[in-house]
Amino acid sequence: MIGHERDKGDEAQAPWKSPVVLSVFLHSLILVVALAGWSWTNPIKEPPPPSISARLVTPNDPEPSRVVDEVDEPDRDEERQKAQEEQRKREQEAERLQKEKERQEEARRIQQQKEQERQRKAEAERKREEQRLAEQQAAKEKAEAEAKERARKKAEEQRRKEEAARKAAEEKRRAEEERRRQEAERKEREEQERLEAERKRKERERQLRESQLEALAEQAAQEREAEEQRRKEAAAAKAKQARMLTESEKYKALIRKQLEQSWYPPGSATKEMVVTLQIGLLPTGELASVKVVSSSGNTAFDNTAVSAATSLERYPVPDDRDVFEKYFRKFQIGFNPENVR
Repeated sequence: MIGHERDKGDEAQAPWKSPVVLSVFLHSLILVVALAGWSWTNPIKEPPPPSISARLVTPNDPEPSRVVDEVDEPDRDEERQKAQEEQRKREQEAERLQKEKERQEEARRIQQQKEQERQRKAEAERKREEQRLAEQQAAKEKAEAEAKERARKKAEEQRRKEEAARKAAEEKRRAEEERRRQEAERKEREEQERLEAERKRKERERQLRESQLEALAEQAAQEREAEEQRRKEAAAAKAKQARMLTESEKYKALIRKQLEQSWYPPGSATKEMVVTLQIGLLPTGELASVKVVSSSGNTAFDNTAVSAATSLERYPVPDDRDVFEKYFRKFQIGFNPENVR
């Protein structure tokens, strides 16, 4: 509440027209408006700001003015309206949240019903599958039992047939033994003669086999020696090839280094330019021939590579004639501004 006192000694002039009173009133009004605006942005309701009373002290101790009370009453109505509007909005928001909560509860209830229905169907399907498997297992067991019974009857029949055949064979065997017993003496003499002849035949065959085995052993030994010789020659050739390759790489590196030192590409050369030369050498390392086999497309660039190849008086070459003939009689080398390869 804003109040002030009226000057008792001067009844002709209204106290609220004083500049000091007007200034206090305006500042109070600004503070009330600021607090009311802040309550709109704060979701938690704050108690209304306390009324500010201002009093103008004069020498004559005037009474409080009632004019300002009339001006302050509309501010209170406006605050109540704002508070009521804020309460209404909070109630609307609470109602909206309640409806949203009810909607979510309904959605969860429907989802739970669907899940229960799905579980019920799954359980029914599981029971149907169990019943089907049980029926299938029962049919399988029945079929296995019938198959076992058929196999048992078949085995029983087979056993009866085998027993009858055994008895018939036994009778036949006894008759055959009797016949053999009667011919035993004659056959014994014949067997003795046959065994003697067989012994002599086997002796001859043994001697023949021994001579053949000796020949085969000698032949196998010769073949093993030949195979060992071929293996040694192959290993030597492989080692020589590796040595030749290693030696060729060493001399190729020396040649690339000397060519890089002798080559001066033109200033217009780019890293995309590549020229490949075929160089022919003599066993002494002297240059026999040089020609362009793949041009860079730039004649000046190609000519600098040819000049570098011809500038070497003698190329480093290996003493091994086989290495020279295979890798250095004629070989190709590429020139690029970044390297010689």
